Amino acid sequence: MTAVDVAQSLPRPSALGGYEDWPGYAARHHTADSAAAQQLADTLGIPAVTTDLAYTVHSETEHDGVITSRLSWQLGFGPRTSAWFVRPAGTTGPLPGVLALHCHGGIKAYGAERLVAIPSGMDQHDGGSSNAGGFGSLPLGLSGKLYGGRALATWMAQQGFAVLAHDTFMWGSRRFRLDPLPWRTANAVNGQQALWREAGVEPSAAEQYNAAAAAHEETVAKAATLLGTSVAGTVAHDDLAALGVLASLPGVDADRLGCLGFSGGGGRALMLAAMSPLIRSYVVTCMMTTFASLLPAYLDAHSWLLHSPGLAKLGDWPDLATRSNAGVLVQYAMADQLFPEQGMRDAHNHLLEQLPARYTGSFWQEPHVFTPAMQDEAAAFLTAALQPTHPAISTAPDPARTDS
Repeated sequence: MTAVDVAQSLPRPSALGGYEDWPGYAARHHTADSAAAQQLADTLGIPAVTTDLAYTVHSETEHDGVITSRLSWQLGFGPRTSAWFVRPAGTTGPLPGVLALHCHGGIKAYGAERLVAIPSGMDQHDGGSSNAGGFGSLPLGLSGKLYGGRALATWMAQQGFAVLAHDTFMWGSRRFRLDPLPWRTANAVNGQQALWREAGVEPSAAEQYNAAAAAHEETVAKAATLLGTSVAGTVAHDDLAALGVLASLPGVDADRLGCLGFSGGGGRALMLAAMSPLIRSYVVTCMMTTFASLLPAYLDAHSWLLHSPGLAKLGDWPDLATRSNAGVLVQYAMADQLFPEQGMRDAHNHLLEQLPARYTGSFWQEPHVFTPAMQDEAAAFLTAALQPTHPAISTAPDPARTDS
């Protein structure tokens, strides 16, 4: 009997480690606030979102002109959610609230901490810590390469926002438990380990987990289909719950809420605004194109956050913006290796035509990154849009970028 025969004679491991309660929860369907949002919720199979969600504050520290609080809450299924609430120190009166949505990045061992300057002593607690798996501190290169070295949520708080950054479904504290590995995932990991050995690489625990999670995402997508939901729909569930928490936090003006995200986080922002009227303004960075432009060469550049079954029946990807009354800034990177330039320009023109009063587009000569200059523009856009006096938002794109 071979080693493979021995392994396969053992009980088959769960393919939903830590989420064995997901099937029962997914049977509850979300009720949206409008017909358009309900149509989207039904297409994505968004599970019912618990309102007035209780949360726990585990610690709070003042540093660098901000107060960072470590929060957690328990959703109706899966592991506990870990989050960070960052707000300016010494402020009085309600502040505009922003939900900062972390990117995919091919890194699921870590979630929202890629957006937060976490003070020493706050990186561990017993309420759903992202580092509970023993992965250690966030690799320095993640925020450096993708976010220009800025801790986005912390920096946004320094600009005057109350910012909540949370781990969403499949990431950080909300990741799947992949020990033991499901069999199909194990086969993919064995191949990666062979490549590491050949190259003389000793992977970290986080790198090993990320390799497993990348292969496992296919399994999660299949499970979601069986349950009548989707990866994007379940992520949207977590994001809607977090938005409810943000609206309830002390010092946050629930009438002035926005969100922003880069890459997969930008897609999450687009989806969240389409689902919730609480979002008054949002920013999508490096996550806008047409579906047609992804065929045939760019299909494998993206995760299941973009490829949701049935979504194309509701229109094109930029059409999601028409399902919201919020103002939107879309930032395009002309050297983005994940999107063809023509697809981005077609999406831009479509949005100009469909949302002339609520859409702003800017073009940047950058690869797939969220640079400090792009962040400056995003913060200025949200600052103008979330003023308490409800001023008119300029929708004229910057000619220096849009005509490039």
